[in-house]
Amino acid sequence: MSGIDIAPNLIAQARVEARAARCIVAFEIGDAEALPYDDAQFETTVTMFGAMFAYRPSRAATELLRVTRPGGRVAMANWTPEGFVGQMFAIVAKHAPPPVKLDPPPLWGTEARLRELFAGGVSALEVHERVGTMRFHTPEDWLQYFRTWFGPTKVAFARVGSEGEQALADDLLGLVDRLNRGAGGVMVCPSTYLEVVATRA
Repeated sequence: MSGIDIAPNLIAQARVEARAARCIVAFEIGDAEALPYDDAQFETTVTMFGAMFAYRPSRAATELLRVTRPGGRVAMANWTPEGFVGQMFAIVAKHAPPPVKLDPPPLWGTEARLRELFAGGVSALEVHERVGTMRFHTPEDWLQYFRTWFGPTKVAFARVGSEGEQALADDLLGLVDRLNRGAGGVMVCPSTYLEVVATRA
């Protein structure tokens, strides 16, 4: 079993979790756009909210197919544009637009975009909308956690600077307020994602 991520801190945490679960996994730091594996190396290739953040989506999709055996599966979980996390990305992009034009990551959470990315490389594509839930003690705890540890949000706050951080924070907390199902100040926000199983042609 192999695992890869571009963030060294996530690889370090994954190694700790694997040891605790007594799983043998070869973890590497690497890029989804240039996977350090042989052609057709894996029967199943999995990306959980990972490849959707690649700078060049078409390149990442090509790599996922390349390392998967014909008849094998590419399994994915991708945030949808209309869900909580997808809307969060829209707010971040409004306040801190990327310096170059990029496809919004939640486009990976649409069947139409997946069919474009995988083109003729798959013989079947199954998608199902699922719901995950963000749970934090308070919305403010969630915001602090995401602006400290979640790369896209952390970068956005750095880019808007002291002049724009309050407006960005207010819009993000406003999103929580609209979607929150928690009581007594607790944050419980459902967020849709797309469960994807693509069969390699």
